[in-house]
Amino acid sequence: MHTFDMEALQAAVDERRRSQGLTWGELAAEINEPFRGTTSIPISVSTIKTMSKKRSVTSAVVLQVLRWLDRSPESFLSGRAGQLNVNEKLPNGGASGILRFDTRAMYSALDEERQKRNLTWKQLVTQLPGFTQSKVENLAEGPLIGFPRVMTITQWLNCPAAVFVRVRGR
Repeated sequence: MHTFDMEALQAAVDERRRSQGLTWGELAAEINEPFRGTTSIPISVSTIKTMSKKRSVTSAVVLQVLRWLDRSPESFLSGRAGQLNVNEKLPNGGASGILRFDTRAMYSALDEERQKRNLTWKQLVTQLPGFTQSKVENLAEGPLIGFPRVMTITQWLNCPAAVFVRVRGR
């Protein structure tokens, strides 16, 4: 499996921020525009600035950053340069849509594929580095999952992350 490169994501954010002449505060304001007028908590400047230093970053943060970059999660998988396809494009959330993973759909897809491969849940988690059975079961309750862990699931399922991304409106 390829690993999600949080440092490459951070570098891409900083490069684009600089090329547009944005301060970190202005960048956060652009990324957080869909949150205006909602009860969702906006993403802090410090969270955006320190993503690469964290072991795990909530998917809610990374998806909004990827949306701002107009990039797919797969474009930050190590060793996958030039292997991207159009199906990996995240949904267009419009001006007010917030991107979120549908973890219940992800859990259902895992269960379906687990059954096709004749695996128990215990056997399945041995094939998902960084997961325990309870972490997988928590997907059924939703809605949060972090990066880079989520990319382990989509690769195991052999499908783009975008399959599980939904747009939440105001």
